[in-house]
Amino acid sequence: MPAIRPYIGVAALALLSSPALSQQSPEATAEAALEAAPVWDGHNDVPIQLRARFGNVINDFDFADTLDTAEGERNAMHSDLARLDRGQVGAQFWSVYVSPAGEEPLAVQQTIEQIDVTKRLIARYPSDLQLALTADDVEEAIANGRIASLLGMEGGHSIGNSLAVLRQMYDLGARYMTLTHGRTLDWADSATDAPKHDGLNAFGMDVVREMNRIGMLVDLSHVSEAAMHDALDAARAPVIFSHSGARSVTGHLRNVPDGVLERLPENGGVVMVVALPWFINEDLRSHSANRTAERARLEALYPGLPDEVEAQLAKWDAENREPVSTISDMADHIDHVRDVAGIDHIGIGGDYDGMPHGPSGMEDVSGYPALFTELARRGYSQEDLEKVSMRNVMRAMREAEAYAQSQRGAMPIEYPAGEPRSEAG
Repeated sequence: MPAIRPYIGVAALALLSSPALSQQSPEATAEAALEAAPVWDGHNDVPIQLRARFGNVINDFDFADTLDTAEGERNAMHSDLARLDRGQVGAQFWSVYVSPAGEEPLAVQQTIEQIDVTKRLIARYPSDLQLALTADDVEEAIANGRIASLLGMEGGHSIGNSLAVLRQMYDLGARYMTLTHGRTLDWADSATDAPKHDGLNAFGMDVVREMNRIGMLVDLSHVSEAAMHDALDAARAPVIFSHSGARSVTGHLRNVPDGVLERLPENGGVVMVVALPWFINEDLRSHSANRTAERARLEALYPGLPDEVEAQLAKWDAENREPVSTISDMADHIDHVRDVAGIDHIGIGGDYDGMPHGPSGMEDVSGYPALFTELARRGYSQEDLEKVSMRNVMRAMREAEAYAQSQRGAMPIEYPAGEPRSEAG
């Protein structure tokens, strides 16, 4: 795998932004930006693919090229070392996600297993990947020609209602936690489940405070709008949305509403814009909802006749072609976040290997240069593109680390063991 190009510091920006370079083509602008600041992606689900496809047995797994991993109806993986290089990915948050459907003690165990398998994958490719625990580690890895590899937890079910487990997950290397996934917890409401707390309860607010105290980024990608506001009220360090779009562009509840975007400049947070087609294209989102409704209608019409349901649904599919999401859709979300929150609050959070496919033209992780070319075509400067690709999330992580450093004398937040967190306010 060719080495990732070195990260270029702020001192070089004056040269890169000179008038002579400002007249270059969109392709050249994008290339120069990614040369200086390769993509820091907020969310990639390779670890759950390792679990689902291989049971975390990876000693013979070849991450150099995963194009041969298609099997039956399962598509090939979106990520491998060759395509990460072509996509000019310099830093990656690997998601150590596990399902929230089971009992939380099992989720804690499985999350530790996912941290383990991700660290083992990183260790198997020391010339290409380097574990990163700090912003300085990210810069060092990229300077060494390696992809800085960070760990992100996706869902507070992974701490089993325990701040002690949260702290231990941090010690194991987790550097962000998404407060919820698709299920409302004892202390936090999910965007895609029935609310119980009108956001966060008192324990949930303390989760945010304790994450700030230890230096773990608070990720709000899956939480309800009320929980977003509660987290911003409690936070003393920048939050992130590791893989979300703008709700005003596509109305999915996983996306960020304008009222929250408007608060990001004060907080310093970053929306790492997602590539998942159903989150970034409103026609596609509506088509998916209509298809779900059609399946329910057919099942009511033909109870006990699944073959007839599938035949009729195939006919509906032929008459209602699925819309196609494109790079332009993702760029529209970036435009909107810029227009509401500002250029300093945008990042990239693809969600590759956690979705069926990416938008047309960036179906896998190799497509990021095409996105940045589209942004340059829309008038984004090289400096703008560098902020979007890496510098904004680097700044947010440094600020979170600085706040944690300022709290070194503060005592950990304590709760009696076994206290029900649903009753904590």
